[in-house]
Amino acid sequence: MAVAFAGRRLDVPVTVVVPETTKPRAIELVRAEGAGVVQHGRHWPAAHQHALAEHAQENTAYIHPFDDPNIWEGHASVIDEVCAEAVRPDAVVLSVGGGGLLCGVVKGLRRNDLGDVPVLAVETRGTDSLSASARAGRHVELDGISSVATSLGATKVTERAYALLSEHEIVPRVVPDAKAVEACRRFLDDHRVSVEPACGASLAAVYEPDALTQDKEDLLVIVCGGAGVTQELLATWREQAEATTPPGS
Repeated sequence: MAVAFAGRRLDVPVTVVVPETTKPRAIELVRAEGAGVVQHGRHWPAAHQHALAEHAQENTAYIHPFDDPNIWEGHASVIDEVCAEAVRPDAVVLSVGGGGLLCGVVKGLRRNDLGDVPVLAVETRGTDSLSASARAGRHVELDGISSVATSLGATKVTERAYALLSEHEIVPRVVPDAKAVEACRRFLDDHRVSVEPACGASLAAVYEPDALTQDKEDLLVIVCGGAGVTQELLATWREQAEATTPPGS
């Protein structure tokens, strides 16, 4: 959606390639910015390969959604803005899909002399490639995505995100879909802001503090991803999450 917006402002044609799991509302919003939309493949890796093939055939520039230093630079500016307000977080909480946001936030922390601030990196069960990599001690690729948080649907985090596990204090955490969706509902009640389960994952980690967050006074939570959320979608996600989350999770 951001690329579509930028393309319209710069008068540059944009085609966005998304997987078949992308919600119609999100596609509608991208098209409203004047961009073309191509749906290909069940999950993001298939859409990515299709976009690369199209890029090779035409005079185009391909913008990777998370594995690009320019994207990380944009995410890093979030920390710049926080520091400009004279806020020093005790920890940062964010969601991880492909790891672009994680890479950018760590970059922003370091250049603002906050390299000692830990990051709680939250994934939903079924999108947890970073957590799996941390447990295995190697860069793990998931066999597939089995979560309602399809915006976190990269089967493998970027190499840079994996490398950061040994370079920065990053604490992976995995939450079930039901907790992520419930956090979306609670956040809507608390703040009148709608977010999708990909963001609800981070909020779930805040609503149910762990050893990293429970004693922290100033938590910076990256809340993003809600432009395509509707009440109907929230209800659908809740039904899907309850059907796939084991009791007691």
